[in-house]
Amino acid sequence: MRSNNVTAGLNRAPQRSLFMAMGYSPQELERPLVGIAGSANEVVPGHIHLRQVVEAVKAGVRMGGGTPVEFSTVAVCDGIAMNHRGMHYSLPSREIIADSVEAMAEAHCFDALVLVASCDKIVPGMMMAAARLNIPAILVGGGPMLAGEHRGKKIDLNTVFEGVGAVAAGTMPEAELEKILLQACPGCGSCSGMFTANSMNCVAEALGLAIPGNGTIPAVSAARIRLAKEAGVRVMELIRRNLTPQKILNRQAFANALSVDLALGCSTNTILHLQAIAYETGFSLELDRLNDLSRRTPQLCLLSPAGEDHLEDLHRAGGVPAVMGELARAGLLNKSLITVTGKTVEENLHGVSHPDGRVIRTIDRPYRKEGGLAVLFGNLAPEGAVVKQGAVAPEMMVNTGPARVFNSEELALQAIMAGQINPGDVIVIRYEGPRGGPGMREMLAPTSALAGMGLDKKVALITDGRFSGATRGAAIGHISPEAAAGGPLALVEEGDRITIDIPARRLEVSWSEEERAERQARWQSPAVKVGRGYLQRYATQVTSASRGAVLGGEEITQE
Repeated sequence: MRSNNVTAGLNRAPQRSLFMAMGYSPQELERPLVGIAGSANEVVPGHIHLRQVVEAVKAGVRMGGGTPVEFSTVAVCDGIAMNHRGMHYSLPSREIIADSVEAMAEAHCFDALVLVASCDKIVPGMMMAAARLNIPAILVGGGPMLAGEHRGKKIDLNTVFEGVGAVAAGTMPEAELEKILLQACPGCGSCSGMFTANSMNCVAEALGLAIPGNGTIPAVSAARIRLAKEAGVRVMELIRRNLTPQKILNRQAFANALSVDLALGCSTNTILHLQAIAYETGFSLELDRLNDLSRRTPQLCLLSPAGEDHLEDLHRAGGVPAVMGELARAGLLNKSLITVTGKTVEENLHGVSHPDGRVIRTIDRPYRKEGGLAVLFGNLAPEGAVVKQGAVAPEMMVNTGPARVFNSEELALQAIMAGQINPGDVIVIRYEGPRGGPGMREMLAPTSALAGMGLDKKVALITDGRFSGATRGAAIGHISPEAAAGGPLALVEEGDRITIDIPARRLEVSWSEEERAERQARWQSPAVKVGRGYLQRYATQVTSASRGAVLGGEEITQE
């Protein structure tokens, strides 16, 4: 056992003494030590209840014959951090989380890990650490929040964001928005739509790193506690079998995860995170592979923000296993892969319910014939850009309009709220990429304002930043190379004609090669926005969004 390095033998008497100081017994130190990485705090709704989930995991570890050892990581709430300086820290915190789990696991020689987290960057950060460390590990999410209700209609956090735009447009009284904000988020859990947190917890099931039910069992359900106990028991079996993440996270597992991602209509952020997790296993996921999968994987669910259903509805309809079962029956999944249950995908899917035909549709009657995400290429995005095509109105799938150029999210939002954006415009927000932001901020505030003003079917928005999973409309992000790296987005000028053709996977600006070269010669690299601290270090090391915005390191094998 790895833990013998800190618990066994004469030379480790001082280490045992330190464990004894915390109340551990000699018998406990003879068992495998399982690190329980939690992110409970009083800042994030998805994490406020995680102490109870962690205690359930610890009970399961003891039931399985191990000794749980709890420690914590940071967790940023994207909703609270949105549209101000705080959002610069959101994506970079993913690397802090992965590094902190690595540091604790290596410094204290844990034999295995159970990773307890909710919300956007925390879940992928934990999975990155699991892949990097390659010791037995299971992810346990905190579960989705229940949807709110207002005037007989289900609502969620996105309703509040869009309400801000409606108030600004004069179509909603501010007093109505105050009522909505009290009802939109009724309790603990990750925000109730298919936003990034829930997307990643669902995708973790498809990857094989989480137990079936992880993505959809509500945070307030007793079944969530039972799942946590089961994870604690199962991680002990993983130790006995030496079943480690890199035996699970092969290329076929990522293909399964992407197929489920596309069928569910998940957040665009999942692409960044899956690329980062793949990086930790030693290979890359090429963006054009996503288009290949998207062409043949239908979208079977239409969850908020694209539709009216929420995670609780998906759970009642059979959850991720029901979606995977339908994909498997169509030959769109590899069923032979091993998972953290100790069983194969096929064994996990034995006896799962068939689609209900509404929340989860069948292969022959999908919501869309293609998957929920697409990658666009062209002279504005030579390395690619990502769009949640499942949340784009049909009339915006092909669009050409004049560029309205803004060098920050704040400037764009000011123009939107001031009524300076017209139908047909293509809003360009640049210098918000991984390096330029720094931190690749989410653009939920401007996209929600557009939706609240009724412009989401009339105006497109493109950026080298990214979008919340709650964003809907013709919102195209992750444009690479980013503007701060001298990418083509940096050269766009007010009034340039930009063409978006999602079916053809194209993103183009109408300039000649001579004009582009002349602008490139005049372009000057912007000054670094942050001169000290973690963000400054992050900006100097982060790679392109087309590589998952990981911190720079060794080259990796191409997919």
